[in-house]
Amino acid sequence: MSGNPEQLSEREEGRQESPVFWERRGTTAVIFLNRPHRSNAWTGRLERAYRSCLAEAEADADTRVIVVTGVGERFCVGGDSQALEGHADRGGYDRGLEGDEATPGYGFDARFDHPFASHFGLSKPVIAAVNGAAAGIGLALACFCDLRFASAGAKFTTAHGKLGLPPEYGLSWIIPRLIGLGRGMDIVLTSRVVLAEEALTLGLVNQVHAPEDLLDATLAYAENLAATVSPQALRSSRQQVYLDQHRDVGESVQQSIDLLQEFMGTSEYREGVAALVEKRPPAF
Repeated sequence: MSGNPEQLSEREEGRQESPVFWERRGTTAVIFLNRPHRSNAWTGRLERAYRSCLAEAEADADTRVIVVTGVGERFCVGGDSQALEGHADRGGYDRGLEGDEATPGYGFDARFDHPFASHFGLSKPVIAAVNGAAAGIGLALACFCDLRFASAGAKFTTAHGKLGLPPEYGLSWIIPRLIGLGRGMDIVLTSRVVLAEEALTLGLVNQVHAPEDLLDATLAYAENLAATVSPQALRSSRQQVYLDQHRDVGESVQQSIDLLQEFMGTSEYREGVAALVEKRPPAF
């Protein structure tokens, strides 16, 4: 991080006040949910800040992978209980915000132009480093990331059933696709707590690490992706997978053929072939 001490102090002070901030570690942008005093509970203000940080990381030319994690001992425990009380009093959901906000990932495919589903339209992989409890909308955020790494003992729950609510933000769509219909039904119907270790066996998370090792392990994975896989391959791989959830096999095959023709004319393809022939790591 550059800048004189005075500028650094101002930047750090701004981060402390913001409900979400991000910083680049190597080629990875790390987005921090930053309401540890409320267990990173979700609010309209936090959502707006998250979208803004995600848009900045997506636009940052030096960022190749994005990691989302929480400050403190929890990832995101869902909607803030104080806000939930307000919604109950008003008899409906009110984010309490006005004006435009960032829409990263929107515009790639109209079917993805919705909260969290818009992750599918991003050009860079997003990894959730789930450093503690992820409930409700916090679980939705993690599930709509491409990969989930969790700290040992982290708790996952849909939470909605015990609040008299429907599954939130597409959890009924994403969870069965991550772990299968039968297992997904169990998680969605019961709103039971699943620990990280069980989540690993279910396929809900990809790796489990000691809490003190989680972020370093996630960053190491992200940096390896950036070093060994070309940016255009990362972009097309994830976007093809998400498009394939909404189309038939013929469309998938045809797009892959079209992309092969397109990518074979690029410098990234030429570098990949040269590295293979010369038996060296590629320099993407």
